[in-house]
Amino acid sequence: MKKRVVILANDTTYTYNLRGAILEELVHQNYEVYVVSQVLEFKEELKKMGCYVINIDINRHGINPISDFKLLKKYRKILKEIKPSVVLSYNIKPNVYGGMICRKLKIKFFPNITGIGGSLYHTGFMRKIAITLNRIGLKDANTVFFQNQENWDFFKSHKILSNKTKICLLPGSGVDLKRNPVLKYPEDDNIRFLFIARIMKDKGIDIYLEIAKAMKEKYPNTEFHICGYCEEEKYRTMLQLYQQQGLIIYHGEQKNLLSFFEVADCIVLPSFHEGMANVLLEAASLGRMIICSDCSGCKEIVDNGKTGYAVSTGDTSKFIEMSEKVIGMSKSERKEMGLNGRRKIEKEFDRKLVVNSYLKAIDDALTL
Repeated sequence: MKKRVVILANDTTYTYNLRGAILEELVHQNYEVYVVSQVLEFKEELKKMGCYVINIDINRHGINPISDFKLLKKYRKILKEIKPSVVLSYNIKPNVYGGMICRKLKIKFFPNITGIGGSLYHTGFMRKIAITLNRIGLKDANTVFFQNQENWDFFKSHKILSNKTKICLLPGSGVDLKRNPVLKYPEDDNIRFLFIARIMKDKGIDIYLEIAKAMKEKYPNTEFHICGYCEEEKYRTMLQLYQQQGLIIYHGEQKNLLSFFEVADCIVLPSFHEGMANVLLEAASLGRMIICSDCSGCKEIVDNGKTGYAVSTGDTSKFIEMSEKVIGMSKSERKEMGLNGRRKIEKEFDRKLVVNSYLKAIDDALTL
């Protein structure tokens, strides 16, 4: 009889793009793999990979007792029916509520802390609730995976995890080097900046818009592209206005981002907090220089001045200064920074490292 593993995550797009390698390897090792998440894109690709896909709605914003209790009940029903040997979880609510059910059903549980999220990042009452929920949800986890040292330190300092809990620090989600090869560098005279993230304050969209406003007026040959879903409604009007003024080009949410990376000279992410910024990992793997915040989850990906620039988090004027510095560089200088980034990714962030860490943790737990 095949061993069964359930993946709990926010949605299928996230799961396919960032967890595909571990899913493929689990299928290859004769596991029955079930993906339990909201079905967005890539459902058919996951099925072709050999996974079973179960749709479940997740309200990933804030704490709503009614919708969260419904999610808890759905997880319980699904896990009781499937009876998995192992549950891997990603994102905040799958980690917390999946962990609660796994403890009740005595299922081996492996959550991944993909970032501390706004509820933990900001102070106040919501942080206290989030800390308590994480303590309960992660209490009996077999191994907790972290994507950067600062998140791990935060969990330790707030005593969220038991001293007995096994910890594994990963190089983020890693990068599939074959699926993200070095791209040919654009040769025309335009200089294109690219922002890829959910459109929300915590991702630094306000800073990026300020960069676009300052640079576009001064350098007409620059372009400022944006790809991402509007998480905060107020930005829809703002993006529309900036586009009408010719300051940005907004492409909405995109399933395939390769063509956008291909024409870009520099990727910009002024985020305030990250687990490990996948867009930066992919950008560097594809041979593109980056400008990002010096927060954890971003700064680890940059060798400052060699593969790009890490700027003080929230410092709009410094982001503008570094963007102008990029504009003043030659094509060959920008290209060389991008190639340096690729070398760093090959050495430190190969996704195989992540897959191997998971397989070892699962094997160790199942052989106890």
